[in-house]
Amino acid sequence: MAVTLAEVAAHAGVSPATVSRVLNGGYPVAGGTRTRVEQAVEELGYVANGPARALAAATSDLVGVLVHDVADSFFGILAGSLQSALAPTGPGESRRLAVVCNTEGAPEAELAYLTLLEGQRAGGVVLTGGAVEEPGHTAALTARITRMAAAGAPVVLCGRPPLPVPPALPVATVMFDDRGGAFRLAEHLLSLGHRRIAYIAGPPGLSTTRERLGGHREALARHDPALPEACEPLTVHAGFERSAGYDATRELLRRGAPFTAVAAANDSVATGVAAALREAGLRIPEDVSVAGFDDLPVCVDTAPALTTVRVPLREAGILAAQLVTGRKPLPPGGITTLPTELMVRGSTAPPPS
Repeated sequence: MAVTLAEVAAHAGVSPATVSRVLNGGYPVAGGTRTRVEQAVEELGYVANGPARALAAATSDLVGVLVHDVADSFFGILAGSLQSALAPTGPGESRRLAVVCNTEGAPEAELAYLTLLEGQRAGGVVLTGGAVEEPGHTAALTARITRMAAAGAPVVLCGRPPLPVPPALPVATVMFDDRGGAFRLAEHLLSLGHRRIAYIAGPPGLSTTRERLGGHREALARHDPALPEACEPLTVHAGFERSAGYDATRELLRRGAPFTAVAAANDSVATGVAAALREAGLRIPEDVSVAGFDDLPVCVDTAPALTTVRVPLREAGILAAQLVTGRKPLPPGGITTLPTELMVRGSTAPPPS
């Protein structure tokens, strides 16, 4: 039989109201009393009735974290740092329960999980990864987020563009400078002398794909207005996984148009690119230079180490946790853009003469 709050109070020698204050946080309770209550909770194995508490309050202690693919290191690092940063930071602050929802990048799954979290009266929601840029989905997502935020649940859009929600609502956006990072990466390849640069972009219709491909093309155009059109046959849209990079590179090789460098949508794609090039008997970087994006831990262990663009995933996870819990106020305009950094390593070199 479940232990009741009254039993915890009797065991600790305090009133049920005091136990409730300790469990809910945000109320001043003497240190010794708080310790007795926490010990009683531990010894009796008391578990708070989350749904009942949610009915009594506007929101619960649950924080929903929506990711595209929890097995992808990009989202694993982001969600892991966010969950760690949700831990209580001081006396009186309650622990938050992070629930990671794997959408597989599907718009309908994104909306379905938000409906479930709304039904659970989640205390906050963090949506991570690129946004599907389809007008119908954007409108539905905006309406859902507006309703949740208006009910008192802060929302953080992390790694995606802002949505047109009323400015008074607790909705924050944490963006990465994907466009600037892709621009600097292309500039690096151009500075080495590469002109036939293949680009394996992410799926079309995704904000991340648009920003990274846009930065890449902008750098080409600034160097030579004719370059974007010349390199267009060397651009392939694919997924964000390793196999997509492998298949896209095989397609580039099949087309037969020469290239001396490949810029990949992310590091996972870049590992597939490298595998396909080696299978074709090409050396990296002596024959073809390869670059990625994100700077995942695997980058320094590849042979050669991968030139890439560092995306501050851990910093973004911590910031998202601070914003969704209200520990940090919303920035002016509700938007924070985190910088990206070019990481030059051994997988890029001047093209063969």
